[in-house]
Amino acid sequence: MEKELSGYKRGYLKEDFIYFHLKDKKSMEFELHYHDFNKIIITLSGKVTYLVEGKSYNLKPWDILFVSSNQVHKAIIASEEVYERIIIWVNPQFIEKHNRSDCNLLTCFELTLLQKFNMLRLTKEPLNQLKHTLNQLEVACKSNEFGSQILKNSLFLQLLVHLNRLMLRSSDWVIKDQIYYDKNIEDILSYINENIRENMSVDSIADKFYINRHYLMHKFKKETGYTIHNYIVQKKIALASSLIIQGVSIMEVCETCGFNDYSSFVRAYKKQYGLPPKKHFSLLKSLEEEYKSRHII
Repeated sequence: MEKELSGYKRGYLKEDFIYFHLKDKKSMEFELHYHDFNKIIITLSGKVTYLVEGKSYNLKPWDILFVSSNQVHKAIIASEEVYERIIIWVNPQFIEKHNRSDCNLLTCFELTLLQKFNMLRLTKEPLNQLKHTLNQLEVACKSNEFGSQILKNSLFLQLLVHLNRLMLRSSDWVIKDQIYYDKNIEDILSYINENIRENMSVDSIADKFYINRHYLMHKFKKETGYTIHNYIVQKKIALASSLIIQGVSIMEVCETCGFNDYSSFVRAYKKQYGLPPKKHFSLLKSLEEEYKSRHII
């Protein structure tokens, strides 16, 4: 299972969604990573801390995390208890096909980005309904009976409708006392992401926020798990990948993403995706065409 999961860590999800129900009893700390797809994590039991974009979430049973594409994250799992969770990888293309003018099923992800908090904690009443839907979905995901794919997709859409209603209905879905983060680092992360197309450096950020350079490097690494330089490069490469799939020329992408030269851009891109930009673009396009061919009505 771990091998199967790792293959998608920086990959393109060609399925509509993938449902996992996992259980472990061992101490684990995954590497920081991001995906080109969205992810829902539902904790069922165990002691786990999830780090998402510099915020540390101490999760309780049935807490839900919404992790959007290109958000840097990792799980830190303690071995004292069995860690059981449901993880759903979500293809945004599949969701967008089912959106309507008055119903955007990606709202749950967009709200967490806007609020800069990723967690939803449920009360008892909506939790019972959620458990029922998840049980039905899990059974459907294991079935090969007539119409199982249609049933599976419809139940997943039902789950998304339910989660979005909960997010929109509650004004206090963010439980801030269960989240640790440093406000200065949050401001710096926001600044980096809002200006990711610019040519930033540790010195320019330190000057911008009137922070000692060495203190900034130490604090940023402690809070996010990344060095500032690596975080900026990862975010630039994530932007580059999205621009390439939109058809922007690779030379223009290099310039738009603020890389100093083409060779450093190619090296960074290959380090992240395992392929240089042109070959990765070809792979993404072939996967996209395959996805579309399987969804012709």
